[in-house]
Amino acid sequence: MNPTVKKFLDKKRKKLNFPAFRVGDTVKVFVRVKEGDKERTQEFEGLVIALKRGPQASVTVRKISFSIGVERVFPLHAPALQGIEIVKQGKVRRAKLYYMRGLRGKAARLSEKDRAIPGAESAGLIEQEREASVVVEEKAQEEKKESASHAQTAS
Repeated sequence: MNPTVKKFLDKKRKKLNFPAFRVGDTVKVFVRVKEGDKERTQEFEGLVIALKRGPQASVTVRKISFSIGVERVFPLHAPALQGIEIVKQGKVRRAKLYYMRGLRGKAARLSEKDRAIPGAESAGLIEQEREASVVVEEKAQEEKKESASHAQTAS
């Protein structure tokens, strides 16, 4: 690949500050919409059914709106795309979920996966739990020392 083209593409890729989402995740996509002379941010919440990687990366999101399936393809490098937020993470074993187009109702549900959402407070909670366990261990050691010293003074 031409070095100038590669440098340009690398610069574009660095601008992407989206969380690490996968196929099967339910996401909210925030898109800037221009109506007349006004601009506003529009949310589109749905299931990620396809991801395309590379310089023309895009994500396909599907939702059901008033009993009608709606799919939108969002180019990840588009200036109108403001952000992506992970709502819930699904457990899937496919790279493309096109079979979801034929499913309705309860059959179209995915089970939720137990994995930490990148950028969430889960990392902070783990640190707090570690600190709390260290404090509990230190207190237990201090109590042992005190009870041992009391036993020696009593005898």
